[in-house]
Amino acid sequence: MAVSRSKKQATLIGLVAVLLWSSIVGLIRGVSESFGATGGAALMYTVAAALLWLTVGPPRTRALPRAYLIWGSLLFVAYELCLSLSIGYANTGRQAIEVGMVNYLWPSFTMLAAIAFNGQRANWLVVPGFLLAILGIASVLGGDQGLDLAGMAGNVQDNPLSYGLAFAGAMIWAGYCTVTSRIAQGKNAVTLFFMLTALALWGKYLFTDGETMVIGLKGITYLILAACAMGFGYAAWNVGILQGNVTVLAGASYFIPVISAAVAAVLLHAPLSLSFWKGAAMVCAGSILCWLATRGRGTRGPAASQTRT
Repeated sequence: MAVSRSKKQATLIGLVAVLLWSSIVGLIRGVSESFGATGGAALMYTVAAALLWLTVGPPRTRALPRAYLIWGSLLFVAYELCLSLSIGYANTGRQAIEVGMVNYLWPSFTMLAAIAFNGQRANWLVVPGFLLAILGIASVLGGDQGLDLAGMAGNVQDNPLSYGLAFAGAMIWAGYCTVTSRIAQGKNAVTLFFMLTALALWGKYLFTDGETMVIGLKGITYLILAACAMGFGYAAWNVGILQGNVTVLAGASYFIPVISAAVAAVLLHAPLSLSFWKGAAMVCAGSILCWLATRGRGTRGPAASQTRT
């Protein structure tokens, strides 16, 4: 009974991570509005790295496999740069939410990469799952008209940098999940990776025309909340994955896009149309189908070990 209760508690802690990560898009946007896309992200990852140092622990580089240290660092930092800057560079709150939704193509991409490169076995559900996720993103980007190719093209052309970074980030994270599952040997270097991300962002801020930072109560509040959501989110997820019900947590993680959009819509005062919600639901459903396609077929689904915001 004690073991069962402990497992349930760990699962609940893992579910807290899902809720924390669901707030990331809105919080990153709030930080960028006060401190700029680059400066805000640099501050956020600096504070989050400090929180991870205290909760997960300091990095132990000597205990890490060399391949994981190199490739994990490169892919993780590249992804976090794409994620934070794509949201920070968005022109409006609504666009930031759309950009965040494009990022949520990573579960489907990860499944395809696992099948292609890691020998993950899957059934036919992976095909409609991937197509449904793509159609969902097309519906989100089509605006109030839903699946409208002209509207989608015009929307992307309005800010190709943000949408391009989000799409690249989704592919990079799929690569990270696929590669690290083979070379990490059960190690976790997330504290180090956050520190490297902060350094990369500060380098970009210092050696380019960094945006002006407007220091105020609103910006500081968003900064603290965003850093806590990232730092404590990883800490809570580690507890859930190591001690809780992995299946429950993996399934819950696929609902992050819808929860994230709802939270961001409130935080950014950006009303979303019915077509957006239909598209978001399609992205979730597509990811779940891809996940179901691999259940009981060898390698564990990637969300069970490498989920992300």
